[in-house]
Amino acid sequence: MIIDCHNHPDWYGYNIERYLDNMKRYNIDKTWLLSWECPDDEYSPTYKKQVPDASLPDGPISFHRCVRYAEQYPDKFILGYAPDPRRPDAIDKLDHAIRLYGVRVYGEIKLRMMYDNPDAIRLFRFCGEKGLPVTVHIDYEFATGSAYPRPNWWYGGGIDAFERAVKACPDTYFLGHAPGFWAHLSGDDQYDKVAYPTGKVQPGGKVSEMLRKYRNLYCDISAGSGARAFSRDPEFAREFILEFQDRILYGRDYFDNVHQEVLGSLNLPDDVLAKIYSGNALKLVPLS
Repeated sequence: MIIDCHNHPDWYGYNIERYLDNMKRYNIDKTWLLSWECPDDEYSPTYKKQVPDASLPDGPISFHRCVRYAEQYPDKFILGYAPDPRRPDAIDKLDHAIRLYGVRVYGEIKLRMMYDNPDAIRLFRFCGEKGLPVTVHIDYEFATGSAYPRPNWWYGGGIDAFERAVKACPDTYFLGHAPGFWAHLSGDDQYDKVAYPTGKVQPGGKVSEMLRKYRNLYCDISAGSGARAFSRDPEFAREFILEFQDRILYGRDYFDNVHQEVLGSLNLPDDVLAKIYSGNALKLVPLS
């Protein structure tokens, strides 16, 4: 079985028919289908050509699109929903969605807020009570040469704010994701200078340190950030995967096959691949 732990409905031109064809093409059995709710002025306007709900209050990728997919093909999609913790009704909205629609994942949270603020911690703890893993997107602030509409599109406040959240919510499972997480695979200083660091992985990476310290932390390898993190140093990637084989989840965040290609190039044992492709996802979100 292959489970894609990170994708979204109706974006990059993939409607439900193209989506299902794409899953079939790459032998993906199920997908965690995640919303992305974010204020319009907190994400780059370049997204607006590829997201379905740009500028709408529940956009840029609304939860109701996830529901529509899951209602039509309940055997293919597992529902994710992440209302903005800064809204006073966030926990009530999530609770209602769990009871009415069967939401199983809190994701994707991708907001210009510190992920350890009190409102977020309260919501993350609620997710722990309900058994929902939390998928977190992190990007750093760094100079891009632009002043408007934002100098940079940062999310989450960096790895330190994320670590404080993980520590404060020991009963909640978190999935680290995106450039600001995977850059810390290495102990170098590239994480706040470029989105996709290159070169051999250096000792002292924060990701490994946190995985050893916090049993409630998992990794989502989706998007270019996860694929590039492993590709920059395949020898290190193989050892990393072997050490943390019980807490790494396959995901795409797009519709290509690069992650299967990267995993296939690392000469990993079949039992390890089975955990990454579905076993670890099933630990967090068992099939009913």
